[in-house]
Amino acid sequence: KGEYIGIMGASGSGKTTLLNCISTIDSITAGNIHISGQDITKMSEDELSKFRREQLGFIFQDFNLLDTLTARDNIALALAITGESPKKIDSKINKISEKLGIREILNKYPYEIYGGQKQRIACARAIITKPSLILADEPTGALDSKSAKMLLESLETLNKAMNATIMMVTHDAFTASYAKRILFNKDGKIFNELIRGNDSRKEFFSQIIEVVSPLGGDQRDVF
Repeated sequence: KGEYIGIMGASGSGKTTLLNCISTIDSITAGNIHISGQDITKMSEDELSKFRREQLGFIFQDFNLLDTLTARDNIALALAITGESPKKIDSKINKISEKLGIREILNKYPYEIYGGQKQRIACARAIITKPSLILADEPTGALDSKSAKMLLESLETLNKAMNATIMMVTHDAFTASYAKRILFNKDGKIFNELIRGNDSRKEFFSQIIEVVSPLGGDQRDVF
């Protein structure tokens, strides 16, 4: 709880498969997955649906915002499907939008805002229900460097200020350097682990590069 974990590895190492299994998108063939004391591998489809709705938050590379809804309504939708009252929805959206610096764009539609703002809207939607775990799949993959930095700072804020638990899959060492702990996958197994501790982000970045280099695969998959 409260950790910010990065998952790295070359293409084919099992990063996305791991995320898909934890998010219940894919079914595992062996073993168990425990989240918040619950074994999700033993849940029925109805139980899994409820679990995803209430306990998991998702941040996708391509944002997955609904174009016919404003930014505010995209965030509100996550609460509406849980049965939250309109008054509480407005209050919660105002609080999270202040933290992520998106209050001025809440009434705009996705086509009216740029990629970094869209991804921060997606962050707000992911955290608004206070899930046990936020799963981020290459969250900076579709962003320019400035937008990516703003998003990563937003994720850092969610982790520090709201104690959000984040698991992020990324191939990018710069993105990974914002996490507190990195697990490196190779051929479906954990190859190495790095813990940031009291190191600066720049120092942690250098450590990540040292581990990533011998992982193999196309350079585009690891840098």
